[in-house]
Amino acid sequence: MTTGATGKPMSGEEMIALTRKHTLFEWSAQSKVDPIAVAGAKGIYFWTPEGKRYIDFNSQLMSVNIGHGDPRVIQAISEQAATLAYANPYMATEPRARLGAKLAELAPGDIDVFFFTNGGAEATENAVKLARFFTGRHKILARYRSYHGGTAGSITLTGDPRRWAAEPGIPGVVHVLDPYHGIERGWDTAEQSLAMLEETIQLEGPNTIAAFILETVTGTNGVLIPPDGYLQGVRELCTKYGILMIADEVMAGFGRTGKWFAVEHWNVVPDLLCMAKGLTSSYLPLGAVGMRRHIAQHFQDKVFYGGLTYNSHPMGCAAALATIRVYEEDKLIENAQKMGAVMKQLHGELAAKHPSVGAARSIGLFGIFELVRSRRTRQPMAPFNGASEEMAALGKFFRQEGLYTFVRWNTFFTNPPLCITEAELRTAFAIIDRALEITDKAVTD
Repeated sequence: MTTGATGKPMSGEEMIALTRKHTLFEWSAQSKVDPIAVAGAKGIYFWTPEGKRYIDFNSQLMSVNIGHGDPRVIQAISEQAATLAYANPYMATEPRARLGAKLAELAPGDIDVFFFTNGGAEATENAVKLARFFTGRHKILARYRSYHGGTAGSITLTGDPRRWAAEPGIPGVVHVLDPYHGIERGWDTAEQSLAMLEETIQLEGPNTIAAFILETVTGTNGVLIPPDGYLQGVRELCTKYGILMIADEVMAGFGRTGKWFAVEHWNVVPDLLCMAKGLTSSYLPLGAVGMRRHIAQHFQDKVFYGGLTYNSHPMGCAAALATIRVYEEDKLIENAQKMGAVMKQLHGELAAKHPSVGAARSIGLFGIFELVRSRRTRQPMAPFNGASEEMAALGKFFRQEGLYTFVRWNTFFTNPPLCITEAELRTAFAIIDRALEITDKAVTD
């Protein structure tokens, strides 16, 4: 099979065959992967070479926040490529200068200095470096129901089962329990969870702990919205013991929850703020670690031992600036709030109608359904880190009906681009309504 010699577009079958032959898919046994061939995308939709259209109800990886194919971002990338495609990170460029200043306007509190990375995993990696260098301490607290990236350090920070194959990982990471204990056991109060956290801090030795990293709103492990008082309590404990608070907003940032950053819902200012995904809406790779001024000041006379060839990449920075302008011009943060209220209502309606819905959670346009076999026992529709025939059938139905979203364990996600309209949202939920009839049949009581 030739590739590109004739300039003839590939069929979906050809794309998949060559991709399978010459590339690896992530987090998968390769024989089990069943990819969708994608030829193009616009707004909330993408389509195959043969023209089958999907509603992108997961914003790809919870990241294409502004929607696909926005000409303003495409033009900015093109113009930057024609002007200056790359400069090494020891140099200053206009996109880097303007993006740093813009993020300083948007970030909470006195976070106004940024170290740019290639993406979210490297943002969390470098946040840990910054915390360790700044405090002179070694240990990092992280939560079990978390995902912080796939690189060597960030996968150790990760609490979920994707960590297991990479262990022992980097030293010094201590995992703690979350306020949420799964669909069967439910939630702790903020006070209970904070008491466990403080006990862990005391048992590990406060003067050994550099930072506590947590997703402000947990993403792939359940769209877990912290109980009121929890984040404020974490902030107080970190301040009390001289521990840096690292908020991982790679997924929750840039309007996903209806605020620029999710910490704003609880009026909390972390010491370090990790971002990526929505920063460029994934049009180009870019991440960043934001830090409070006194932390940045520490490195005026001390070396920051970190670096990346593509740190502050001009095209990535230009894409981010253009993406932020789209958020502002199209009032997408406000739309996430407005459509988030509609989505919460639709979640509630389906939860009341379908016995297989054990829980439905959302904040802004960041949502999830948890499915159960019994509302009495709360037995999940698939086991932790496992699958089931019913969940597989649900995913197959979504795909047949042209709805793309993640189906994971006993959950599926509702994370559309922030530009979605109410009519488009209701169309997607109509598909979900029909799909849940599959899982309802498995409910015992």
